[in-house]
Amino acid sequence: MKLIDIYARLRSDIQYIEKELERSIDTEHAVLNEASLHLLKAGGKRIRPVFVLLAGELGRYDLERLQRVAVPLELIHMASLVHDDVIDNANTRRGQLTVKSKWDNRVAMYTGDYIYAKALTIVTQLDNPQIHRILSKAMLDMCIGEMEQIRDFFNTSQTVRNYLLRIRRKTALLIAVSCQLGAIASEASEESARIMYKFGYNAGMAFQIRDDILDLLGTEKQLGKPPGSDMRQGNITLPVLLALENPDLAPALLEEIRHIREAEGQADTYKVIQLIRRSDGVERADKLATQFINKAIAALDALPESKTKKNFVDIAHFIGKRLH
Repeated sequence: MKLIDIYARLRSDIQYIEKELERSIDTEHAVLNEASLHLLKAGGKRIRPVFVLLAGELGRYDLERLQRVAVPLELIHMASLVHDDVIDNANTRRGQLTVKSKWDNRVAMYTGDYIYAKALTIVTQLDNPQIHRILSKAMLDMCIGEMEQIRDFFNTSQTVRNYLLRIRRKTALLIAVSCQLGAIASEASEESARIMYKFGYNAGMAFQIRDDILDLLGTEKQLGKPPGSDMRQGNITLPVLLALENPDLAPALLEEIRHIREAEGQADTYKVIQLIRRSDGVERADKLATQFINKAIAALDALPESKTKKNFVDIAHFIGKRLH
């Protein structure tokens, strides 16, 4: 089954989540309302809400209850993107102007804060302290991951382990808890929730690695932003770290990275991308992403055969091979 078929099966529930997302950020403050809606209307895969809905099928499926988890998770993701674009000085996302570019940094920061606050307001409607603890811990870890990324901007001496710890906090944990909380909110078994967390964590690690690979291989149309944006912003990703292990390419690669750093975000990344493509960095990074996908699928072995399990496997395969 293709990803589009999974979304088609859940179409009515996803549409409901979409309406709740829009309703949740509605405010009488005109600028805040417009800025909040701007990113929402730019679209997105809504992979986190989809994971919540699928995990909810492992227990007592209650859409009204599940949306109080799915909506906050997507809002948290959206808010982090608004803040990321300020830190990265990014002008486009999903093919649209970023909030900071259309307005300014101040509007973007307060918009992100507002969306975070709305997420917390919604999830507290669920009388389950465990859900609150898990979500708040994930938000704390996300912040630490973002700070670690800032600390390591243009740091070509960082290790692969540093990178993996960073993306664990920055990306994988929110995907992991999306799966876990869908199970918990539907009152599925503790074992099901544990399986969902393990699946989501490994799928999330692969998702970020593939994202970093696509930044070097994708087109602006595919990415919704210029290729090489990570490097231009100083984010040294896994394919770059692995390429730097090649002694024949490392000196030229380090020199290009130095030029990009000195250009303060205005550099042409064509040369550095070509150098990385000449190395085995992308291939090795892709192999690691595949290992995480295999771990994600293996985590599902303990679940009984069902349409839900097959959908999780199909999404894992999509993540491992995605081109956008």
